[in-house]
Amino acid sequence: MNAKTMRIAVFVLSFIWLVNGELLEADQDASVPEDWILVERVGPLEEVELIFALKQQNVNQMEELLKLVSDPDSHQYGKHLSLEEVAALVRPSQLTEKVVQNWLQSHGVKNCHTVVTQDFLQCVMTVQVAETLLPGTKFHRYRRDSHTLLRSTSLYSVHEDVHQHLDFVGGVHRFPPKGKDISKGWEGARQSALGYHLGVTPSVIRSRYNLTAKDVGTATNNSQAVAQFLEQYYHPADLAEFMSLFAGGFTHMSAVERVVGTQGGGKAGIEASLDVEYIMSSGANISTWVFTNPGRHESQEPFLQWMVLLSNMSAVPWVHTISYGDDEDSLSDAYMNRINTEFMKAGLRGISMLFASGDSGAGCRHLTKERNTFRPSFPASSPYVTTVGGTSFKNPFKLTYEVTDYISGGGFSNVFARPGYQVAAVEAYLKSVQPLPPQTYFNITGRAYPDLAALSDNYWVVTNRVPVPWISGTSASTPVVGGILSLINDQRFLKGLPSLGFINPRLYKLQGKGLYDVTEGCHLSCLDDKVEGKGFCASPSWDPVTGWGTPNYPALLKALMD
Repeated sequence: MNAKTMRIAVFVLSFIWLVNGELLEADQDASVPEDWILVERVGPLEEVELIFALKQQNVNQMEELLKLVSDPDSHQYGKHLSLEEVAALVRPSQLTEKVVQNWLQSHGVKNCHTVVTQDFLQCVMTVQVAETLLPGTKFHRYRRDSHTLLRSTSLYSVHEDVHQHLDFVGGVHRFPPKGKDISKGWEGARQSALGYHLGVTPSVIRSRYNLTAKDVGTATNNSQAVAQFLEQYYHPADLAEFMSLFAGGFTHMSAVERVVGTQGGGKAGIEASLDVEYIMSSGANISTWVFTNPGRHESQEPFLQWMVLLSNMSAVPWVHTISYGDDEDSLSDAYMNRINTEFMKAGLRGISMLFASGDSGAGCRHLTKERNTFRPSFPASSPYVTTVGGTSFKNPFKLTYEVTDYISGGGFSNVFARPGYQVAAVEAYLKSVQPLPPQTYFNITGRAYPDLAALSDNYWVVTNRVPVPWISGTSASTPVVGGILSLINDQRFLKGLPSLGFINPRLYKLQGKGLYDVTEGCHLSCLDDKVEGKGFCASPSWDPVTGWGTPNYPALLKALMD
Protein backbone atom coordinates (compact mmCIF):
# COMPACT_ATOMS: atom_id res chain seq x y z
CA MET A 1 0.00 0.00 0.00
CA ASN A 2 1.54 3.36 -1.06
CA ALA A 3 1.36 6.52 1.03
CA LYS A 4 -1.52 8.04 -0.94
CA THR A 5 -3.62 4.86 -0.69
CA MET A 6 -2.86 4.65 3.03
CA ARG A 7 -4.01 8.26 3.59
CA ILE A 8 -7.26 7.55 1.76
CA ALA A 9 -7.83 4.41 3.85
CA VAL A 10 -7.20 6.29 7.09
CA PHE A 11 -9.60 9.05 5.95
CA VAL A 12 -12.31 6.50 5.14
CA LEU A 13 -11.86 4.72 8.47
CA SER A 14 -11.94 8.02 10.33
CA PHE A 15 -15.13 8.99 8.52
CA ILE A 16 -16.74 5.67 9.38
CA TRP A 17 -15.67 6.12 13.00
CA LEU A 18 -17.21 9.58 13.21
CA VAL A 19 -20.45 8.48 11.59
CA ASN A 20 -20.83 5.24 13.49
CA GLY A 21 -19.68 6.36 16.91
CA GLU A 22 -17.38 4.32 19.15
CA LEU A 23 -16.83 0.59 19.40
CA LEU A 24 -17.92 -0.97 22.70
CA GLU A 25 -16.27 -4.38 22.31
CA ALA A 26 -13.40 -3.81 19.90
CA ASP A 27 -11.60 -6.98 21.07
CA GLN A 28 -14.62 -9.30 20.79
CA ASP A 29 -14.07 -12.26 18.47
CA ALA A 30 -17.00 -11.86 16.05
CA SER A 31 -16.05 -14.74 13.77
CA VAL A 32 -18.37 -17.69 13.21
CA PRO A 33 -17.27 -20.95 14.88
CA GLU A 34 -16.80 -23.72 12.35
CA ASP A 35 -19.69 -25.79 13.74
CA TRP A 36 -22.25 -23.04 12.95
CA ILE A 37 -23.65 -22.82 9.40
CA LEU A 38 -24.87 -19.61 7.78
CA VAL A 39 -28.57 -19.91 6.89
CA GLU A 40 -29.66 -16.45 5.71
CA ARG A 41 -29.59 -12.72 6.21
CA VAL A 42 -32.27 -11.76 8.72
CA GLY A 43 -35.18 -9.71 7.40
CA PRO A 44 -35.46 -6.08 8.57
CA LEU A 45 -38.81 -6.60 10.29
CA GLU A 46 -37.81 -9.69 12.28
CA GLU A 47 -37.46 -9.06 16.01
CA VAL A 48 -34.35 -9.35 18.15
CA GLU A 49 -34.00 -9.10 21.91
CA LEU A 50 -30.92 -7.23 23.08
CA ILE A 51 -29.53 -6.74 26.58
CA PHE A 52 -27.97 -3.38 27.36
CA ALA A 53 -25.50 -3.56 30.25
CA LEU A 54 -25.56 -0.12 31.85
CA LYS A 55 -22.49 1.20 33.63
CA GLN A 56 -22.71 0.57 37.36
CA GLN A 57 -21.66 2.79 40.24
CA ASN A 58 -19.34 1.96 43.14
CA VAL A 59 -17.79 -1.16 41.58
CA ASN A 60 -14.51 -0.62 43.47
CA GLN A 61 -16.41 -0.13 46.72
CA MET A 62 -18.34 -3.33 46.05
CA GLU A 63 -15.11 -5.23 45.51
CA GLU A 64 -13.70 -4.01 48.83
CA LEU A 65 -16.93 -4.88 50.62
CA LEU A 66 -16.88 -8.39 49.13
CA LYS A 67 -13.37 -8.88 50.54
CA LEU A 68 -14.59 -7.92 54.00
CA VAL A 69 -17.71 -10.12 54.09
CA SER A 70 -15.68 -13.08 52.70
CA ASP A 71 -12.63 -12.79 54.97
CA PRO A 72 -13.03 -14.82 58.18
CA ASP A 73 -10.63 -12.46 59.97
CA SER A 74 -12.80 -9.43 59.22
CA HIS A 75 -15.40 -8.15 61.69
CA GLN A 76 -17.77 -7.92 58.71
CA TYR A 77 -17.39 -11.59 57.80
CA GLY A 78 -20.71 -13.15 56.81
CA LYS A 79 -22.64 -9.86 56.94
CA HIS A 80 -24.13 -10.34 53.51
CA LEU A 81 -26.40 -7.87 51.73
CA SER A 82 -29.89 -8.29 50.36
CA LEU A 83 -30.51 -7.85 46.64
CA GLU A 84 -32.10 -4.49 47.40
CA GLU A 85 -29.00 -3.37 49.32
CA VAL A 86 -26.77 -4.47 46.44
CA ALA A 87 -29.03 -2.56 44.06
CA ALA A 88 -28.68 0.62 46.13
CA LEU A 89 -24.90 0.26 45.87
CA VAL A 90 -24.45 -0.49 42.16
CA ARG A 91 -27.45 0.91 40.32
CA PRO A 92 -26.45 3.21 37.45
CA SER A 93 -26.44 6.95 37.92
CA GLN A 94 -29.56 8.90 36.99
CA LEU A 95 -27.59 10.42 34.13
CA THR A 96 -26.69 7.00 32.75
CA GLU A 97 -30.28 5.80 32.95
CA LYS A 98 -31.59 8.97 31.31
CA VAL A 99 -29.04 9.00 28.47
CA VAL A 100 -29.56 5.33 27.57
CA GLN A 101 -33.36 5.51 27.79
CA ASN A 102 -33.50 8.70 25.69
CA TRP A 103 -31.22 7.09 23.10
CA LEU A 104 -33.44 4.02 22.85
CA GLN A 105 -36.67 6.01 22.77
CA SER A 106 -35.34 8.30 20.06
CA HIS A 107 -35.12 5.17 17.88
CA GLY A 108 -38.64 4.09 18.79
CA VAL A 109 -37.51 1.35 21.23
CA LYS A 110 -40.15 1.19 23.95
CA ASN A 111 -40.53 -2.54 24.70
CA CYS A 112 -37.92 -2.71 27.46
CA HIS A 113 -37.72 -4.34 30.89
CA THR A 114 -35.21 -3.70 33.65
CA VAL A 115 -34.17 -5.60 36.78
CA VAL A 116 -34.07 -4.82 40.51
CA THR A 117 -30.48 -3.58 40.26
CA GLN A 118 -31.45 -1.31 37.33
CA ASP A 119 -28.20 -2.17 35.53
CA PHE A 120 -29.62 -4.25 32.68
CA LEU A 121 -32.22 -3.30 30.10
CA GLN A 122 -33.78 -6.05 27.99
CA CYS A 123 -35.35 -4.61 24.85
CA VAL A 124 -37.21 -6.08 21.89
CA MET A 125 -36.97 -4.32 18.53
CA THR A 126 -36.83 -5.05 14.83
CA VAL A 127 -33.56 -5.93 13.12
CA GLN A 128 -33.81 -2.70 11.17
CA VAL A 129 -33.92 -0.66 14.38
CA ALA A 130 -31.14 -2.74 16.00
CA GLU A 131 -28.84 -2.19 13.04
CA THR A 132 -29.56 1.54 13.15
CA LEU A 133 -28.91 1.70 16.91
CA LEU A 134 -25.69 -0.29 16.57
CA PRO A 135 -23.90 0.80 13.38
CA GLY A 136 -21.77 -1.97 11.94
CA THR A 137 -24.16 -4.78 12.80
CA LYS A 138 -25.65 -7.06 10.16
CA PHE A 139 -27.73 -9.85 11.63
CA HIS A 140 -27.68 -13.30 10.05
CA ARG A 141 -29.26 -16.59 11.07
CA TYR A 142 -26.94 -19.51 11.83
CA ARG A 143 -27.66 -23.13 12.56
CA ARG A 144 -25.92 -25.85 14.57
CA ASP A 145 -27.75 -29.18 14.67
CA SER A 146 -31.31 -28.24 15.68
CA HIS A 147 -30.38 -24.84 17.15
CA THR A 148 -30.68 -21.55 15.27
CA LEU A 149 -29.19 -18.26 16.35
CA LEU A 150 -29.24 -14.61 15.25
CA ARG A 151 -25.83 -12.95 15.37
CA SER A 152 -23.81 -10.21 13.74
CA THR A 153 -20.28 -11.08 12.71
CA SER A 154 -19.20 -7.48 12.30
CA LEU A 155 -18.33 -5.32 15.30
CA TYR A 156 -20.83 -2.75 16.48
CA SER A 157 -20.48 0.82 17.69
CA VAL A 158 -22.75 3.16 19.63
CA HIS A 159 -23.17 6.92 19.53
CA GLU A 160 -20.33 8.66 21.33
CA ASP A 161 -22.77 10.23 23.83
CA VAL A 162 -23.91 6.74 24.90
CA HIS A 163 -20.56 4.96 24.84
CA GLN A 164 -19.50 5.97 28.36
CA HIS A 165 -22.80 4.74 29.81
CA LEU A 166 -22.72 1.14 28.54
CA ASP A 167 -20.44 -1.83 29.20
CA PHE A 168 -21.67 -3.93 26.25
CA VAL A 169 -24.76 -5.04 24.34
CA GLY A 170 -25.75 -8.70 24.64
CA GLY A 171 -27.33 -10.67 21.82
CA VAL A 172 -25.07 -9.28 19.08
CA HIS A 173 -21.97 -11.48 19.25
CA ARG A 174 -20.85 -14.60 21.19
CA PHE A 175 -21.83 -17.99 19.86
CA PRO A 176 -22.49 -20.55 22.61
CA PRO A 177 -19.57 -22.96 23.10
CA LYS A 178 -19.96 -26.45 21.75
CA GLY A 179 -21.30 -28.99 24.23
CA LYS A 180 -18.75 -31.22 25.92
CA ASP A 181 -18.21 -34.83 25.00
CA ILE A 182 -18.56 -36.05 28.56
CA SER A 183 -19.08 -39.75 27.80
CA LYS A 184 -15.71 -41.31 27.08
CA GLY A 185 -15.34 -45.02 26.44
CA TRP A 186 -12.71 -46.95 28.28
CA GLU A 187 -9.89 -48.87 26.69
CA GLY A 188 -10.41 -52.57 26.11
CA ALA A 189 -8.53 -53.50 29.28
CA ARG A 190 -10.87 -51.43 31.40
CA GLN A 191 -13.94 -52.81 29.66
CA SER A 192 -12.89 -56.38 30.36
CA ALA A 193 -12.50 -55.57 34.06
CA LEU A 194 -15.77 -53.68 34.39
CA GLY A 195 -17.30 -56.30 36.64
CA TYR A 196 -14.65 -55.62 39.26
CA HIS A 197 -15.63 -51.98 39.77
CA LEU A 198 -18.99 -50.48 38.89
CA GLY A 199 -17.70 -46.95 38.54
CA VAL A 200 -18.54 -43.81 40.49
CA THR A 201 -22.00 -43.75 42.08
CA PRO A 202 -23.41 -41.77 45.03
CA SER A 203 -22.26 -44.45 47.47
CA VAL A 204 -18.71 -44.25 46.10
CA ILE A 205 -18.74 -40.44 46.36
CA ARG A 206 -20.07 -40.51 49.89
CA SER A 207 -17.64 -43.22 50.96
CA ARG A 208 -14.58 -41.50 49.47
CA TYR A 209 -15.43 -38.12 51.00
CA ASN A 210 -16.50 -39.58 54.38
CA LEU A 211 -20.19 -38.72 54.28
CA THR A 212 -22.21 -40.90 56.63
CA ALA A 213 -25.91 -41.75 56.40
CA LYS A 214 -26.54 -38.93 58.89
CA ASP A 215 -24.86 -36.33 56.68
CA VAL A 216 -27.96 -35.04 54.91
CA GLY A 217 -29.75 -31.72 54.90
CA THR A 218 -32.32 -30.83 57.56
CA ALA A 219 -32.39 -27.01 57.62
CA THR A 220 -35.61 -25.61 56.19
CA ASN A 221 -33.97 -22.45 54.83
CA ASN A 222 -31.30 -24.24 52.77
CA SER A 223 -31.25 -24.66 48.99
CA GLN A 224 -28.90 -25.38 46.08
CA ALA A 225 -29.11 -25.05 42.30
CA VAL A 226 -27.70 -26.09 38.95
CA ALA A 227 -27.98 -24.01 35.77
CA GLN A 228 -28.49 -25.42 32.27
CA PHE A 229 -28.27 -23.72 28.88
CA LEU A 230 -28.99 -24.54 25.25
CA GLU A 231 -31.81 -27.02 25.64
CA GLN A 232 -30.05 -29.21 28.17
CA TYR A 233 -32.95 -30.67 30.16
CA TYR A 234 -33.21 -33.17 32.96
CA HIS A 235 -36.20 -35.52 33.17
CA PRO A 236 -37.93 -36.02 36.53
CA ALA A 237 -38.38 -39.73 35.73
CA ASP A 238 -34.61 -40.10 35.19
CA LEU A 239 -33.89 -38.49 38.55
CA ALA A 240 -36.39 -40.74 40.35
CA GLU A 241 -34.94 -43.86 38.71
CA PHE A 242 -31.36 -42.78 39.45
CA MET A 243 -32.19 -42.34 43.12
CA SER A 244 -33.92 -45.72 43.31
CA LEU A 245 -30.96 -47.45 41.64
CA PHE A 246 -28.00 -45.71 43.24
CA ALA A 247 -29.04 -43.69 46.32
CA GLY A 248 -29.61 -46.37 48.91
CA GLY A 249 -28.49 -45.98 52.52
CA PHE A 250 -29.12 -42.27 53.05
CA THR A 251 -32.12 -39.94 53.14
CA HIS A 252 -32.55 -38.07 49.88
CA MET A 253 -35.06 -36.27 47.69
CA SER A 254 -36.11 -37.77 44.38
CA ALA A 255 -37.63 -34.65 42.86
CA VAL A 256 -36.44 -31.12 42.08
CA GLU A 257 -38.11 -28.47 44.23
CA ARG A 258 -38.35 -25.80 41.55
CA VAL A 259 -37.57 -25.28 37.88
CA VAL A 260 -36.84 -21.67 36.91
CA GLY A 261 -37.39 -21.27 33.20
CA THR A 262 -38.92 -23.54 30.60
CA GLN A 263 -38.35 -27.26 31.02
CA GLY A 264 -38.45 -28.66 27.48
CA GLY A 265 -40.09 -31.88 26.42
CA GLY A 266 -37.25 -33.20 24.28
CA LYS A 267 -34.63 -35.75 25.15
CA ALA A 268 -32.82 -35.38 28.44
CA GLY A 269 -29.23 -34.17 28.17
CA ILE A 270 -26.44 -36.13 29.84
CA GLU A 271 -24.99 -32.86 31.18
CA ALA A 272 -28.26 -31.85 32.85
CA SER A 273 -28.91 -35.35 34.19
CA LEU A 274 -25.40 -35.52 35.64
CA ASP A 275 -25.64 -32.13 37.36
CA VAL A 276 -28.99 -32.73 38.99
CA GLU A 277 -28.39 -36.34 40.04
CA TYR A 278 -25.06 -35.71 41.74
CA ILE A 279 -25.72 -32.39 43.49
CA MET A 280 -28.78 -34.12 45.00
CA SER A 281 -26.63 -37.11 46.01
CA SER A 282 -23.80 -35.28 47.75
CA GLY A 283 -26.09 -32.47 48.96
CA ALA A 284 -28.71 -35.02 49.94
CA ASN A 285 -32.14 -34.02 51.20
CA ILE A 286 -31.59 -30.35 50.34
CA SER A 287 -34.09 -28.38 48.28
CA THR A 288 -32.73 -28.20 44.74
CA TRP A 289 -33.60 -25.78 41.94
CA VAL A 290 -32.85 -26.10 38.25
CA PHE A 291 -32.33 -22.91 36.25
CA THR A 292 -32.95 -23.75 32.61
CA ASN A 293 -32.47 -21.17 29.87
CA PRO A 294 -32.47 -22.68 26.39
CA GLY A 295 -32.53 -19.25 24.77
CA ARG A 296 -36.15 -18.10 24.61
CA HIS A 297 -35.35 -15.96 21.58
CA GLU A 298 -32.76 -16.68 18.88
CA SER A 299 -30.89 -13.51 19.79
CA GLN A 300 -30.49 -14.36 23.48
CA GLU A 301 -27.21 -15.28 25.13
CA PRO A 302 -28.48 -17.95 27.55
CA PHE A 303 -25.60 -17.63 30.04
CA LEU A 304 -26.00 -13.84 30.14
CA GLN A 305 -29.77 -14.26 30.45
CA TRP A 306 -29.20 -16.39 33.56
CA MET A 307 -26.96 -13.73 35.09
CA VAL A 308 -29.63 -11.09 34.44
CA LEU A 309 -32.23 -13.32 36.06
CA LEU A 310 -30.20 -13.50 39.27
CA SER A 311 -30.21 -9.69 39.38
CA ASN A 312 -33.99 -9.79 39.46
CA MET A 313 -34.65 -12.48 42.11
CA SER A 314 -34.56 -11.55 45.79
CA ALA A 315 -34.57 -15.18 46.96
CA VAL A 316 -32.26 -17.65 45.23
CA PRO A 317 -30.42 -20.80 46.39
CA TRP A 318 -27.22 -20.43 48.39
CA VAL A 319 -25.02 -22.64 46.19
CA HIS A 320 -25.03 -22.64 42.38
CA THR A 321 -23.01 -25.04 40.24
CA ILE A 322 -22.48 -24.41 36.55
CA SER A 323 -20.71 -26.63 34.02
CA TYR A 324 -20.29 -23.93 31.41
CA GLY A 325 -17.19 -22.33 29.96
CA ASP A 326 -15.75 -20.53 26.96
CA ASP A 327 -12.23 -19.61 25.89
CA GLU A 328 -11.06 -16.29 27.34
CA ASP A 329 -9.71 -15.23 23.96
CA SER A 330 -13.15 -15.57 22.34
CA LEU A 331 -14.70 -12.97 24.67
CA SER A 332 -14.24 -9.22 25.00
CA ASP A 333 -12.62 -7.81 28.13
CA ALA A 334 -15.63 -5.54 28.65
CA TYR A 335 -17.95 -8.56 28.72
CA MET A 336 -15.78 -10.59 31.11
CA ASN A 337 -15.21 -7.67 33.47
CA ARG A 338 -18.94 -7.00 33.66
CA ILE A 339 -19.72 -10.68 34.29
CA ASN A 340 -17.10 -10.53 37.04
CA THR A 341 -19.08 -7.73 38.62
CA GLU A 342 -22.19 -9.91 38.51
CA PHE A 343 -20.27 -12.62 40.40
CA MET A 344 -19.27 -10.01 42.98
CA LYS A 345 -22.93 -9.10 43.40
CA ALA A 346 -23.74 -12.76 44.07
CA GLY A 347 -20.92 -13.07 46.61
CA LEU A 348 -22.13 -9.99 48.46
CA ARG A 349 -25.52 -11.69 48.80
CA GLY A 350 -23.93 -14.79 50.39
CA ILE A 351 -24.23 -16.96 47.26
CA SER A 352 -21.50 -19.48 46.41
CA MET A 353 -20.81 -19.74 42.67
CA LEU A 354 -19.02 -22.91 41.56
CA PHE A 355 -17.81 -23.39 37.98
CA ALA A 356 -16.26 -26.39 36.27
CA SER A 357 -12.61 -25.81 35.37
CA GLY A 358 -13.05 -27.34 31.91
CA ASP A 359 -12.08 -30.60 30.27
CA SER A 360 -9.16 -29.56 28.06
CA GLY A 361 -6.36 -29.44 30.62
CA ALA A 362 -4.35 -26.25 30.14
CA GLY A 363 -5.90 -25.90 26.67
CA CYS A 364 -4.01 -24.89 23.55
CA ARG A 365 -4.27 -21.90 21.27
CA HIS A 366 -2.36 -21.89 17.99
CA LEU A 367 -1.00 -18.38 17.47
CA THR A 368 1.22 -19.12 14.45
CA LYS A 369 2.54 -22.21 12.73
CA GLU A 370 5.49 -22.22 15.10
CA ARG A 371 3.98 -20.74 18.25
CA ASN A 372 1.36 -22.03 20.69
CA THR A 373 0.12 -20.91 24.08
CA PHE A 374 -2.17 -22.34 26.75
CA ARG A 375 -5.83 -21.36 26.57
CA PRO A 376 -7.58 -20.31 29.81
CA SER A 377 -11.33 -20.77 30.19
CA PHE A 378 -13.87 -18.25 31.47
CA PRO A 379 -15.72 -18.09 33.90
CA ALA A 380 -13.30 -20.66 35.39
CA SER A 381 -10.63 -17.93 35.39
CA SER A 382 -12.78 -15.38 37.23
CA PRO A 383 -11.32 -14.31 40.60
CA TYR A 384 -14.85 -14.19 42.05
CA VAL A 385 -15.99 -17.78 41.55
CA THR A 386 -14.84 -21.07 43.06
CA THR A 387 -13.48 -23.27 40.30
CA VAL A 388 -13.55 -27.06 40.54
CA GLY A 389 -11.03 -29.36 38.85
CA GLY A 390 -11.09 -33.12 38.38
CA THR A 391 -9.44 -36.27 39.72
CA SER A 392 -9.44 -40.02 39.12
CA PHE A 393 -8.88 -42.94 41.46
CA LYS A 394 -5.28 -44.15 41.37
CA ASN A 395 -6.67 -47.63 40.80
CA PRO A 396 -9.70 -47.14 38.52
CA PHE A 397 -11.31 -50.29 39.91
CA LYS A 398 -10.89 -49.63 43.62
CA LEU A 399 -11.83 -46.92 46.10
CA THR A 400 -8.27 -45.63 46.56
CA TYR A 401 -6.59 -42.25 46.79
CA GLU A 402 -6.98 -39.75 43.95
CA VAL A 403 -4.63 -38.50 41.23
CA THR A 404 -5.05 -35.85 38.54
CA ASP A 405 -7.61 -36.53 35.84
CA TYR A 406 -5.63 -35.59 32.72
CA ILE A 407 -8.57 -33.59 31.33
CA SER A 408 -8.87 -31.36 34.44
CA GLY A 409 -8.88 -27.73 33.33
CA GLY A 410 -6.45 -25.38 35.00
CA GLY A 411 -3.90 -22.66 34.48
CA PHE A 412 -3.51 -18.89 34.61
CA SER A 413 -5.80 -16.17 33.30
CA ASN A 414 -4.58 -13.87 30.55
CA VAL A 415 -7.17 -11.25 31.56
CA PHE A 416 -7.43 -11.16 35.36
CA ALA A 417 -4.61 -10.42 37.77
CA ARG A 418 -3.90 -12.83 40.60
CA PRO A 419 -6.22 -11.96 43.52
CA GLY A 420 -4.65 -11.29 46.90
CA TYR A 421 -6.20 -14.33 48.57
CA GLN A 422 -4.14 -16.75 46.45
CA VAL A 423 -0.81 -14.94 46.06
CA ALA A 424 1.11 -16.96 48.66
CA ALA A 425 -0.22 -20.33 47.47
CA VAL A 426 0.48 -19.69 43.80
CA GLU A 427 3.93 -18.22 44.37
CA ALA A 428 4.84 -21.26 46.48
CA TYR A 429 3.83 -23.53 43.60
CA LEU A 430 5.78 -21.52 41.02
CA LYS A 431 8.91 -21.63 43.19
CA SER A 432 8.73 -25.27 44.24
CA VAL A 433 7.64 -27.07 41.08
CA GLN A 434 10.24 -27.55 38.40
CA PRO A 435 10.29 -27.71 35.49
CA LEU A 436 7.35 -25.46 34.68
CA PRO A 437 6.09 -25.06 31.12
CA PRO A 438 7.87 -22.24 29.23
CA GLN A 439 6.63 -18.84 30.38
CA THR A 440 5.60 -17.99 26.82
CA TYR A 441 2.74 -20.47 27.33
CA PHE A 442 1.06 -18.84 30.32
CA ASN A 443 0.64 -15.55 32.18
CA ILE A 444 2.63 -16.12 35.37
CA THR A 445 0.89 -13.19 37.14
CA GLY A 446 -2.69 -14.15 36.25
CA ARG A 447 -5.54 -15.52 38.38
CA ALA A 448 -4.71 -19.20 38.82
CA TYR A 449 -7.31 -21.97 38.90
CA PRO A 450 -8.85 -24.35 39.95
CA ASP A 451 -9.38 -23.79 43.67
CA LEU A 452 -10.26 -27.37 44.64
CA ALA A 453 -11.37 -30.60 42.93
CA ALA A 454 -13.32 -33.84 43.15
CA LEU A 455 -13.68 -37.10 41.22
CA SER A 456 -14.45 -36.46 37.57
CA ASP A 457 -14.00 -39.85 35.93
CA ASN A 458 -16.26 -42.86 35.25
CA TYR A 459 -19.65 -41.77 36.62
CA TRP A 460 -22.95 -43.58 36.27
CA VAL A 461 -25.88 -41.42 35.14
CA VAL A 462 -29.50 -42.20 34.30
CA THR A 463 -30.66 -40.31 31.22
CA ASN A 464 -33.73 -40.99 29.09
CA ARG A 465 -34.51 -43.86 31.49
CA VAL A 466 -31.24 -45.65 30.66
CA PRO A 467 -28.33 -46.08 33.12
CA VAL A 468 -25.22 -44.87 31.28
CA PRO A 469 -21.64 -45.55 32.48
CA TRP A 470 -18.26 -43.90 31.79
CA ILE A 471 -19.41 -40.29 32.08
CA SER A 472 -16.46 -38.03 32.79
CA GLY A 473 -15.54 -34.38 33.14
CA THR A 474 -15.40 -31.53 35.61
CA SER A 475 -19.12 -31.29 34.90
CA ALA A 476 -19.30 -34.22 37.35
CA SER A 477 -16.92 -32.95 40.02
CA THR A 478 -18.53 -29.50 40.27
CA PRO A 479 -22.02 -30.54 41.47
CA VAL A 480 -20.42 -33.01 43.89
CA VAL A 481 -18.46 -30.19 45.56
CA GLY A 482 -21.53 -27.96 45.38
CA GLY A 483 -23.60 -30.51 47.29
CA ILE A 484 -20.92 -30.85 49.96
CA LEU A 485 -20.78 -27.07 50.47
CA SER A 486 -24.58 -27.13 50.74
CA LEU A 487 -24.31 -29.67 53.56
CA ILE A 488 -21.87 -27.36 55.35
CA ASN A 489 -24.26 -24.44 54.84
CA ASP A 490 -26.96 -26.65 56.35
CA GLN A 491 -24.99 -27.14 59.55
CA ARG A 492 -24.14 -23.44 59.67
CA PHE A 493 -27.81 -22.49 59.35
CA LEU A 494 -28.76 -24.85 62.18
CA LYS A 495 -26.30 -22.98 64.41
CA GLY A 496 -27.52 -19.55 63.33
CA LEU A 497 -24.45 -18.83 61.17
CA PRO A 498 -24.61 -17.16 57.74
CA SER A 499 -24.03 -18.99 54.46
CA LEU A 500 -20.48 -19.58 53.25
CA GLY A 501 -20.93 -17.15 50.35
CA PHE A 502 -17.80 -16.46 48.33
CA ILE A 503 -15.56 -19.11 49.84
CA ASN A 504 -12.19 -18.51 48.15
CA PRO A 505 -10.60 -16.14 50.69
CA ARG A 506 -11.42 -18.57 53.50
CA LEU A 507 -10.44 -21.62 51.44
CA TYR A 508 -6.95 -20.26 50.80
CA LYS A 509 -6.49 -19.30 54.47
CA LEU A 510 -7.22 -22.94 55.38
CA GLN A 511 -4.16 -23.93 53.28
CA GLY A 512 -5.60 -27.32 52.46
CA LYS A 513 -7.13 -28.12 55.85
CA GLY A 514 -10.18 -30.34 55.37
CA LEU A 515 -9.08 -31.49 51.91
CA TYR A 516 -7.22 -34.50 50.53
CA ASP A 517 -4.09 -33.22 48.83
CA VAL A 518 -3.64 -34.54 45.29
CA THR A 519 0.04 -34.77 44.42
CA GLU A 520 0.25 -37.02 41.36
CA GLY A 521 -0.40 -36.53 37.68
CA CYS A 522 -0.37 -33.85 35.00
CA HIS A 523 -3.02 -32.56 32.66
CA LEU A 524 -2.91 -32.21 28.90
CA SER A 525 -2.07 -29.22 26.72
CA CYS A 526 -0.47 -28.44 23.34
CA LEU A 527 0.83 -31.29 21.22
CA ASP A 528 4.08 -29.65 20.20
CA ASP A 529 7.77 -30.29 20.73
CA LYS A 530 8.10 -27.71 23.54
CA VAL A 531 5.53 -29.08 25.97
CA GLU A 532 4.69 -32.42 24.26
CA GLY A 533 1.06 -32.42 25.32
CA LYS A 534 1.74 -31.77 29.02
CA GLY A 535 0.46 -28.72 30.87
CA PHE A 536 0.89 -28.34 34.63
CA CYS A 537 1.40 -31.10 37.19
CA ALA A 538 -0.02 -31.71 40.64
CA SER A 539 2.18 -31.13 43.67
CA PRO A 540 1.97 -31.00 47.47
CA SER A 541 -0.29 -28.13 48.60
CA TRP A 542 -2.06 -25.98 45.96
CA ASP A 543 -1.53 -26.61 42.24
CA PRO A 544 -3.17 -25.36 38.98
CA VAL A 545 -4.58 -28.82 38.20
CA THR A 546 -6.52 -29.87 41.33
CA GLY A 547 -6.30 -26.71 43.47
CA TRP A 548 -6.06 -27.53 47.19
CA GLY A 549 -7.41 -31.05 46.64
CA THR A 550 -10.65 -32.94 47.21
CA PRO A 551 -13.13 -32.79 50.12
CA ASN A 552 -12.80 -34.70 53.38
CA TYR A 553 -16.26 -33.77 54.59
CA PRO A 554 -16.00 -34.07 58.40
CA ALA A 555 -12.66 -32.24 58.46
CA LEU A 556 -13.85 -29.55 56.06
CA LEU A 557 -17.06 -29.13 58.03
CA LYS A 558 -15.08 -28.62 61.24
CA ALA A 559 -12.82 -26.08 59.55
CA LEU A 560 -15.78 -24.04 58.25
CA MET A 561 -18.03 -24.05 61.31
CA ASP A 562 -17.30 -20.67 62.82
